[in-house]
Amino acid sequence: MEITQQDVEKVAQLARLAVTTSEKGAFAKQLSQILTHVDRLNQYDTTEVEPTTTVMGQVNVFRDDVIRPSLPSDKALANAPEREADGFVVPKILEER
Repeated sequence: MEITQQDVEKVAQLARLAVTTSEKGAFAKQLSQILTHVDRLNQYDTTEVEPTTTVMGQVNVFRDDVIRPSLPSDKALANAPEREADGFVVPKILEER
């Protein structure tokens, strides 16, 4: 599958990433190579292969939830660059359309 520079531009815009013209070309080439490799892997018959969640045989070790006192607000906000009366100030990133 061929990824174009326009595809890279669209994804970069959606992810709010700034990419240069040379990066667009490099990313398009790299992503095309990845998708070509995945397409090659799809040619193999894996119907008899058991799904695997981990190849190392690891399992999650869970602990019981224990209620503990949380950090006081004034300490949590002590190093915040900007704050309001009850929390952090987060810059607005959504645009009007």
